[in-house]
Amino acid sequence: MRSLLTVALLLSLLAAPAAAADTDTLFKIRRASTIAIGYSEAAKPFSFLGPDGKPAGYSIDLCREIAAGIQRELNLPKLEIKWVKLPPDARISAVVSGRVDIECGSTTRTLSREAQVDFTNLTFVDGASLLVTAVSGIQRPAQLAGKRIAVVQTTTTERVLGETLKRLSITNATIFAVKDHPEALTALEDGKIDAYASDRVILAGLRAGAKDPAKLVLLEDYLSYEPYAFVVRRNDSPFRLAVNRVLARLYRSAEVVPIYEKWFGPMPEGGLIPAVFALQSVPE
Repeated sequence: MRSLLTVALLLSLLAAPAAAADTDTLFKIRRASTIAIGYSEAAKPFSFLGPDGKPAGYSIDLCREIAAGIQRELNLPKLEIKWVKLPPDARISAVVSGRVDIECGSTTRTLSREAQVDFTNLTFVDGASLLVTAVSGIQRPAQLAGKRIAVVQTTTTERVLGETLKRLSITNATIFAVKDHPEALTALEDGKIDAYASDRVILAGLRAGAKDPAKLVLLEDYLSYEPYAFVVRRNDSPFRLAVNRVLARLYRSAEVVPIYEKWFGPMPEGGLIPAVFALQSVPE
């Protein structure tokens, strides 16, 4: 009996590392020579479908660098990127379930989300604002009373919008849920809504791509602070470290500058963006 127990114990000890390895993202990537990257097709300029039908954007470029860095770290002769299109409400669940290894879009790092997933180092800082129709006469958030406002469900902006209206004691605004940014832009252009709440950089991109940008106004007011990061699975430190190692190298070497300027124009000399890159230039 004792010998049988000993054998069983040894087998369980041998099986434990294998079970752990099967849940390790780097192990899975090495085994399949494939990394699954989740992206949005409508979060320009962070993540969207380019004219060639392929994923493009600031976050996409960073994730291509991450994939190349992981390929080098694992000494793989080839690493295929499997692009997985994700709607906003599936970003977190796709990472949790293992459908994707990392989500590369415009996701805000929040403590409530950290109850389900982990986040990489920050990649961008933005804030929620409002894109309004010129005919609405809205010049600041306090003028949203009686207006029709759209927001994407399950986003941090949805919560921020509710908090803003409550703080301003606005009880008669009508909130419309939309599935994505293009749907909101269409609703603005068709006069079905007066305002759309989202992150300011995304709103600027929507306005630039509108049929008649002069008919839309991007308010100066910020409703929130939105720190962006990539989403990875919880308790997978080796993979998160591999991703952060690439990001830190890009920040330290200033290789991130041309990537940033490709999508946003000249890097500002001061402000939050350079501070984000400087503070996260972690040495090896």
